[in-house]
Amino acid sequence: MPAMQITLTRPDDWHLHLRDGAALATVAPFTAERFGRAIIMPNLNPPVTAVDEAEAYRGRILQALPDNSDFEPLMTLYLTDRTSADEIARAAEAPHVHAVKLYPAGATTNSESGVTDIARAMPALEKMAELDLPLLVHGEVTRAEIDMFDREQVFIEEVLAPLLERLPALRVVFEHITTAAAVDFVRASSHRIGATITPQHLLYNRNALFSGGLRPHMFCLPVLKRERHRAALVEAATSGNPRFFLGTDSAPHPRHAKESDCGCAGIFSAHCAIELYAEVFEQAGALERLEGFASHFGADFYGLPRNQGTITLRREPWQPPATLPMGEDTLVPLRAGETVAWRLPREARAL
Repeated sequence: MPAMQITLTRPDDWHLHLRDGAALATVAPFTAERFGRAIIMPNLNPPVTAVDEAEAYRGRILQALPDNSDFEPLMTLYLTDRTSADEIARAAEAPHVHAVKLYPAGATTNSESGVTDIARAMPALEKMAELDLPLLVHGEVTRAEIDMFDREQVFIEEVLAPLLERLPALRVVFEHITTAAAVDFVRASSHRIGATITPQHLLYNRNALFSGGLRPHMFCLPVLKRERHRAALVEAATSGNPRFFLGTDSAPHPRHAKESDCGCAGIFSAHCAIELYAEVFEQAGALERLEGFASHFGADFYGLPRNQGTITLRREPWQPPATLPMGEDTLVPLRAGETVAWRLPREARAL
C-alpha cells in the first residue's frame, strides 16, 4: 500500500520565475505556501543586472506575499556581456544576492540581453570563481543550425565543459536539465556542479506537446525530450545523489501569450509543484528520498541552513482549475482540469 501521508522538511525551490506587477501578486502566494525559499530568476523586462535592482525587486516580492508569510526570496543577477567584476564583487557582499544567471542571448523568455559569447563575460565569471558566487546556467546554444532537441548537449560540449576546465573553482548549477547527457555530465563533474530538475521534465516526454494536437501550454524551454531522457532524469532525481535537487522553473504567462501564433515558452506549476514531485517519487518507489531532493540537497549546495519547519502531503486526488486569474488576464496552470494525486492540505502548509 502506498503511503497515505508524508511529512517533509519544508522544501525550497531553486529555480523560480515570479515576474512582476499583477503577475507577481498572483503567483507568489502559491510558492510561499509550499516552499520556504526560492531562487528568483532575474529575466524581467528590463532584466535585473545590478545589486540595487535586485534589492528593489526583492522588496516588491515581499509586498506581494500574504501578511503572515515567512517565505524568503533569494535574489540573482542577470549576466550580460557587460557585467563588471566590480558588480560581481558587490553581489558577493550583498546579503540577499545568492547567484548570477547566465542566459545565452535568445535562448528563452526575456533573454535578448543575455550573453552573446562566453568570452565577453569572462571577467565577471573569473570574479565569481574567486568569490565563490554561484553561476546558474540555462544550458542551450542558440545557433539556428543546431536542432532544438540537441541544444543542451551541444552547450555541454562547446560552452560548459570548456568553461569548467578554465575555471575549476566556479560553482555552477546546471538548471532545468533535460537529457541523459546532462545527467551524465553532472555525475562525472566535481562536487562544485549541481543541477535542478523540473516537474514537467520528470513527468512528460515530448509527445505531450502533440497529444491530440499542438499543446501550447506544454511548451517550455528547454523543450521536453524523448522518453529515454525523461527516464534518465527520474533515475537521477530519485537516486539520492545530492547534486540533483528541486527547481520548478515555474514560469507564468497570460493565456493569450501562450495561445498565439508565436507562443511564449514556460509552464506554470507553482500551484501544485511539490505535489507533482511526490507523484514522480511515488511512481519510482522512492518516496523516502523526496525529502532529500526537495528539502536538503539544494540548501546544502548553496551553503545555506536547511529549513526548520515541515509540510505534510496527503495522498488525496484533486483537480487544479482550468484557469487562474493573473491581474486582468488568466493563466492556464499545469494539470489544469486534470487529476493531481497528492494534495497539500491547507492546515498542513508551512508549519
